[in-house]
Amino acid sequence: MPLHLRPFVRWRCSLVFACLIFSCVGGEHTATVTHPLPAAFSDLLPHFLVEPDDVYIVKNKPVTLTCRSTPATQIYFKCNGEWVHQDDHLIERTVDPATGLPVMQVKIDISRQQVEKIFGLEDYWCQCVAWSTTGTQKSQKAYVRIAYLRKNFEEEPLGKEVALDQEVLLRCHPPEGVPTAEVEWQKNEELIDPKADPNFFITVDHNLIIKQARLADTGNYTCVAKNIVARRKSSSAAVIVYVNGGWSTWATWSACSAICGRGWQKRSRSCTNPAPLNGGTACEGQSVQTSACTATCPVDGGWSEWSKWSACGTDCTMWRSRECTQPAPGTGGKACQGLDLQSLNCTSEQCPQTVSGAEDVALYVGIVAVALCLTLLLVVLVLVYRRKKAGLDADVADSSILTTGFQPMSIKPTKPGVWAPHRASRCKNSHLLTIQPDLTTTTTSYQGTLRSRHDMAQKFSMSNGPLLEPLPNGSQTLHNGKLPGEPGDFVSRLSSQSYFKTLPRDNVNTSYGTFNFLGGRLTLPNTGISLLIPPEAIPRGKIYEIYLTVQRKEDLRLPLAGCQTLLSPVVSCGPPGVVLTRPVIISMDHCSDACPENWAIRLKKQSYEGSWEDVLLLGEELVSEPYYCQLEAETCRVFTEQLGRFALVGESLSMAAAKRLKLLLFAPAYCSTLEYSIRVYCTDDTQDLIKEVMQMEAQLGGRLIDEPHVLLFKDSYHNLRLSIHDLPQAHWRSKLLTGYQEIPFYHIWSGSQRSLHCTFTLERLSVSTCELSCTLCVWQVEGEGQSFSLDFNISKDNRPLDSDFLLVDNSTPALAGPSAFQIPYLIRQKICSSLDAPCPNGADWRLLAQRLKLDRHMSFFASKASPTSVILDLWEAQHFHSGNLNQLAAIMAEIGKQEAMIFLVSDGEC
Repeated sequence: MPLHLRPFVRWRCSLVFACLIFSCVGGEHTATVTHPLPAAFSDLLPHFLVEPDDVYIVKNKPVTLTCRSTPATQIYFKCNGEWVHQDDHLIERTVDPATGLPVMQVKIDISRQQVEKIFGLEDYWCQCVAWSTTGTQKSQKAYVRIAYLRKNFEEEPLGKEVALDQEVLLRCHPPEGVPTAEVEWQKNEELIDPKADPNFFITVDHNLIIKQARLADTGNYTCVAKNIVARRKSSSAAVIVYVNGGWSTWATWSACSAICGRGWQKRSRSCTNPAPLNGGTACEGQSVQTSACTATCPVDGGWSEWSKWSACGTDCTMWRSRECTQPAPGTGGKACQGLDLQSLNCTSEQCPQTVSGAEDVALYVGIVAVALCLTLLLVVLVLVYRRKKAGLDADVADSSILTTGFQPMSIKPTKPGVWAPHRASRCKNSHLLTIQPDLTTTTTSYQGTLRSRHDMAQKFSMSNGPLLEPLPNGSQTLHNGKLPGEPGDFVSRLSSQSYFKTLPRDNVNTSYGTFNFLGGRLTLPNTGISLLIPPEAIPRGKIYEIYLTVQRKEDLRLPLAGCQTLLSPVVSCGPPGVVLTRPVIISMDHCSDACPENWAIRLKKQSYEGSWEDVLLLGEELVSEPYYCQLEAETCRVFTEQLGRFALVGESLSMAAAKRLKLLLFAPAYCSTLEYSIRVYCTDDTQDLIKEVMQMEAQLGGRLIDEPHVLLFKDSYHNLRLSIHDLPQAHWRSKLLTGYQEIPFYHIWSGSQRSLHCTFTLERLSVSTCELSCTLCVWQVEGEGQSFSLDFNISKDNRPLDSDFLLVDNSTPALAGPSAFQIPYLIRQKICSSLDAPCPNGADWRLLAQRLKLDRHMSFFASKASPTSVILDLWEAQHFHSGNLNQLAAIMAEIGKQEAMIFLVSDGEC
């Protein structure tokens, strides 16, 4: 403490006279005279009227700290524990007029250089101390900081294309600054006010949410950060709100083109409900439908023969008549032209000569009255006859000539965890499953990326071609299958996180579990998708909650171009960013043929920003990379040390490359009307898509009517054609106007279309007809095809579905610890310690890989700390349902290791 302040610390006596305060500055002693307090206030402690506040130094401008106290004899500032020299204080003394107490105010200036001397060590602070004759008081600490705002944003908003009414999230993390920057959002350089427009919401972490995207929300969005130093703007993010086109309702059918006999009638619709905007997809399907019609021909009336002449009357006239009944006019035909009654004068010999009298007048009046009555009666009979004839003609109009074609599917999913039962399909609603083909559509060429932007069921159109002659009958054996079972539930909170926005909102195709260093397994039943977490993959002491899910294709935009095609389901596992000490194994089906020389197959992974990256090219794997892949005949095993979202994409190297398609045939389980529909699905040969089709048909009340068949679909740019033949003409007829239906090549090749199918609508001539036999042909133009012979009873078919096809999997979706593995943990450790060490005669892990036919991956196994454990991990992934420990023990015996005997040890002994 400075010397001039020590008297106030050493003695607290009342000052009657002026006190001398000595201060030593630069070796010289000076005296400062304090002002004594009036005796009435000599026992009061000082209290602060104004205390110094936190301040910021902007650029090089100094800041001023102010302190005011009453009653006080002296006030001094203390900064960072050191007293500020008295010459740096600006002192002002006044008297409070209300109380008469002396008021003392002190100010000091703090420069940027003073703060920078201790910058980085601690915060610069100042505090003032006030003295009175009774004691001292300290004010609050005031912190002095240098204000700044960096130029670069830590995270800037990214542009997006979103569908109408979709939620939009724009992220913004402002630059680092002191004081912390405030954030506001601008749209097209205009400030966004969430209070004025509730559709906007700014979160506490400065992100902008557009709750429901509107067309008016299309624009450039900018994040603005500002504090007392500067104002920064992020780069603009363009948000485009697009509208997918929608069909208007069908117009009424036009008049039949034929006036008489068989003709055509059309109806149309337009893509205006709504019209596509801002790059939204155009309507898929046909805008014009054509239907056959039959117009009843008009019938012109014809006269009958004349009747005989009547007897000559007293007026010397005779009569004869005829009727317009041969034929009577009908359906708008012309009436008979001419007279229906003729008269002729009689000859003088025939004319009776009588004397007219009163009785003759009465006779003539009677005859005229009778004639009038007969004429009226005849007119009534003719009108009744014509009306009845017109009603009969309308009844025989042929209005049953309809056609079939491709149609969209829009099926509400069943409740999570509940398999929809097979419900009877009322054929009165069969028109919902059938639309008529567009005979004017031609196949369009494909360029660029195939992807879907709208969250609706995929649709496709049909192309024209010449009528097809019936193909020869194919001899096929009819088998049946079984439906997939149920997947586990999923934690709904995962979908609320930013990275998981495209995760499915339902829990049907998701499994999750909690795992530690003992590992475990997640399985999506009946999809062929599983995640194996080997022992020691999770560090000891860590516990992770891990999920596994399969993405619906309409939820993602996987970029495909040229000859690329999606070969596998899109599988997500996570959460991303967890630390793994060894690779986990993802197993999923693929639909490529068994000819790798025809393909360039890549493993794609979605980055955190949402873009898809190639992380691996099969055949050119690097052991230093965190990914590796083994491609089997129908399954892909992905080794990965990072969890995330993966998909297998193939690019054909020649026109010989082919995808495996699964053909599934369904029909209503119950039908009481004349119409009967057969639905043919063409889907990629992966279990998850087959399961999806089975679930949809369970809701439609359909049944599988033939064994599923595999068809190789080549990259030849040719469409897939389907036709039906050999119908018994005496009992059935097809309502398809053309000889075949067609699915465009790129709808199948892209792999992004869901539930591709077409419908054949048949009509039985009698409700009592129940037996149906026909031949269904499916082939690729200028390629191979198949034919299926169908023969079944549509009213009662109690054949059970083939259990080998339905693959009802009752396994637990999540298994943790030793129960998830075939090989017990202790036995596994013994095998690894025995085979990891190199053996001169080769009786080590290399021989085990050779015996298991895994020698292609020798370099990958050798790069791992324990090659044997990775081999056993792959064996576990391949043989979870069909693992044979005795076979593995026999291989160990062939290698010459005594560990083969340990497989006889029970789990309890382990």
